[in-house]
Amino acid sequence: MSYREGRFWQPDVTVATVVVRDGKLLCVEERVAGQLVINQPAGHLEPDESLQEAAIREALEETGWNVRLTGFVGAYQWKAPLNPDGSGGRHYLRFAFCGEVLGFDDQRKLDEGIVRAVWWTPAELQSESARHRSPLVWQVVADFLAGRQQPLELAQQIA
Repeated sequence: MSYREGRFWQPDVTVATVVVRDGKLLCVEERVAGQLVINQPAGHLEPDESLQEAAIREALEETGWNVRLTGFVGAYQWKAPLNPDGSGGRHYLRFAFCGEVLGFDDQRKLDEGIVRAVWWTPAELQSESARHRSPLVWQVVADFLAGRQQPLELAQQIA
């Protein structure tokens, strides 16, 4: 247990998946605090769920694409900046995977807040950096593109 400034501290655990098809990256545009931002298919780990299960679930819920994970890109830690009103400042621990598409579910309703799933080239995604939900969006993609992929076993659930 960790205490900071007399309170319990626990980071938000999230997952993200880099999916490439025909040289393009699967991304989502979503509304967050009234702004249209860009992210990988990503979201929070839920209770009793493995990191890999969370990554597959989030990809489907946010994009309609069923994916198969093919590797582990890495673990990332980021602290969001404080807002002028003093809110924010949350800590995130992101586990990033890479995967391939298996098929599209055109009947699937996307998660609330998701405007659309979109396929962008790396250059198109990088050119939209001002709209990235966090610096983790490009860092994960850059690491993936640099070949930083490890076996899935590095992020496994032990029963």
